[in-house]
Amino acid sequence: MTGKLGLDPALVARARELARRAGQPVVDLARSHTTVSVERAVLRLAGVTGADPDGIPWVNRLVDAVVADVGLGHGVAAPVFDALVREDIADVTLLAQKAAAGSVRFGQPSGKAATAARRASRKAVAAGVRAIDRRRAERDRLVKRFGDPERRPWIYLIVATGDIYEDIPQAQAAARAGADVIAVIRSTGQSLLDYVPEGATREGFAGTYATQENFRLMRAALDETSRELGRYVRLTNYASGLCMPEMATLAGLERLDMMLNDSMYGILFRDINPIRTFVDQRFSRQVHARAGIIINTGEDNYLTTADAVDEAHTVTVSQLLNEFFAHEAGLADWQLGLGHAFEINPDVPESLRLELAHALLARELFPDAPLKWMPPTKHMTGDVFRGNLLDGFFNLVGTMTGQGILLVGMMTEAVVTPWLSDRDVALQNVRYVLGAAGGLHEDFVPAPGGFIQQRAHRVLGEAVDLLERIGDQSLLTAIAEGTFGIMKRPADRGKGLSGVARHEADYYNPATEILEQPL
Repeated sequence: MTGKLGLDPALVARARELARRAGQPVVDLARSHTTVSVERAVLRLAGVTGADPDGIPWVNRLVDAVVADVGLGHGVAAPVFDALVREDIADVTLLAQKAAAGSVRFGQPSGKAATAARRASRKAVAAGVRAIDRRRAERDRLVKRFGDPERRPWIYLIVATGDIYEDIPQAQAAARAGADVIAVIRSTGQSLLDYVPEGATREGFAGTYATQENFRLMRAALDETSRELGRYVRLTNYASGLCMPEMATLAGLERLDMMLNDSMYGILFRDINPIRTFVDQRFSRQVHARAGIIINTGEDNYLTTADAVDEAHTVTVSQLLNEFFAHEAGLADWQLGLGHAFEINPDVPESLRLELAHALLARELFPDAPLKWMPPTKHMTGDVFRGNLLDGFFNLVGTMTGQGILLVGMMTEAVVTPWLSDRDVALQNVRYVLGAAGGLHEDFVPAPGGFIQQRAHRVLGEAVDLLERIGDQSLLTAIAEGTFGIMKRPADRGKGLSGVARHEADYYNPATEILEQPL
């Protein structure tokens, strides 16, 4: 028996082996397929930038032209760089513009032409990867210069006005008030756009559009604030939806520090095709691994649609699957911001003890991961006094169980868009709890054989049982049957399926080739 919960090491090892057995077929599927977004990410690394007068990125125009001529299954790198030679064009963005005008045709090269095209594409993509490497080294220097927060968990605060130029002063004010991580929530519905908007944006609904320029502006602003405060302030956005690989690439190029990146969120809550999602998430995680970005997974969302007590084991199963997929893609434990949430109905008897059991179980299953602990939302009623008390309990559980990333809960959460004053009150709540009880995890030990230990053992046992069933039938079948978040998502349906292709025998992706090599 190990840890505060007395978990059986053999059962924990069995859970991980079952997660590997359930996840490996999905990895094999991802390794044998590509998507339009993966190929667009490759070309972004190769230097394609900008958009046409209608706002459609040139990278979309270029991939669409290649697919129309030769299909998706070969990859776009070889046809694109073969065309550069044939057309005597030095700039890949200029090629995209000509392709959009219909003045360039693409073919799949063979023989010496194929060898030359692959060599040229790898050289161009390698330059993009080196740019990501430089941004990672830059982060390391700034963290060393400015320092990290003195305590854990890191305080994670959301900013989302829709206007990047309004987000910036709010984010800087939040950092001055104690936030360690600023998350810029993405505009509603952007995950279903099959392109990344271009430039700075000033209009968004319940969030701000995720664009490369918006990333750049916010990162620069928070660097100023980091110098002012003497601690490095981290920036978060989203690598999810139909453009997951591109978002990861842009985040690496603009030195974001964390990205929302869950293996199943887009499938369950945005009805994106499962195969599309699993292919995209593997590539995106390879980029995150190279960029030194911490991913935040989305298990907390399951508990907004399913009961947080009855379905607690599905959160554990998803965490184990996310861990397997992340490790396979090259992410280290320190990059795994695995998600879970304080979402039990507060009227349930012993709800706080149940929350403690679930949070401590996650902490002990993933001791080296910076777990992301999410605040109550589902049972917020509009009673701001009760809501602030619930958030205080949430903050207390977070520090008692040693969570790594604490998302600040608002007393008006899920009722209205929080005001600046709401944020100030919420930060006061966090600061008080962390100041008064920041080391409580050192003293908190559940009674041997008591309520908390028994609950944690039960959830782990149910998770193992579910993983065994998934292994017998396949993860795709389990998703189709509504196992996670009670959402049923068949593998042959969903948005983005038309943008998926199986690899042809001559498929080539220089980015994957580079990212899979050891540093």
